[in-house]
Amino acid sequence: MRSIWTGAIGFGLVNIPVKLYSATESSTLDLDMLDKKDHSNIRFLRVNEKTGKEVEWANIVKGYKLPNDDYVVLSDKDFEAASAKKTKTIEITDFVKETEIDSVYYETPYYLEPEKSGARAYALLREALVKTGKVGVASFVLRNKEGLAILRATDDVIILNRIRFHEEIRDTADLNLPAKTAVKANELKMAVSLISQLTDKFDISRYKDTYSADLMKLIKAKSKGKPVKTTKLKVVHNKSKDLMSQLKASLTKRRKAS
Repeated sequence: MRSIWTGAIGFGLVNIPVKLYSATESSTLDLDMLDKKDHSNIRFLRVNEKTGKEVEWANIVKGYKLPNDDYVVLSDKDFEAASAKKTKTIEITDFVKETEIDSVYYETPYYLEPEKSGARAYALLREALVKTGKVGVASFVLRNKEGLAILRATDDVIILNRIRFHEEIRDTADLNLPAKTAVKANELKMAVSLISQLTDKFDISRYKDTYSADLMKLIKAKSKGKPVKTTKLKVVHNKSKDLMSQLKASLTKRRKAS
């Protein structure tokens, strides 16, 4: 793996030199965009607005537009100078229970690996997080953007999970949602029974990206000139009065399957 950031974890007065690695990779198929007419590949170019010529990445800089349409051009040193500490330090400010953080805030996971000089302090923080069952809340700057994150520990690695700021989450007030009084007691009891029957210990390895596998089968069939069969699915809008019969049928189906 290739690290995407180097810096340190700030843990009280302890600094732990670390490298940051992306913890995920895409499982979806890599599809190119083509011109419908002749299937030529579509390219995205970085074009100078005035000259119409393509610009190489090495010649591109970032700038902030002023009210008079002039730009203040910023270099990598400028971004670091804005807050040298935040660009180089994952500063833990609080420790909380992970269950107190709503899943809506979670964003991107990364692995943290200690530099050789920080291995002992890294292990100490990891074991302390495991023993307390807590996660550290921290802030740092990655790719010129300040982010909020939590640091949680598994048996061997400390994982940094970027989380969203509160103001980034949309309010639900504009949604048309049913009231709690819309739920009948007997229907709720039956739904709870169904949930109990379907409850199992979570094992992530049981869940696969089957769509990508199915799509690859279709691609192979098309590449051999075979016809593709399309299954038509109809969305059925059930009436609320049918809920009990549907729940009972679901329970019966589950019992037979087991």
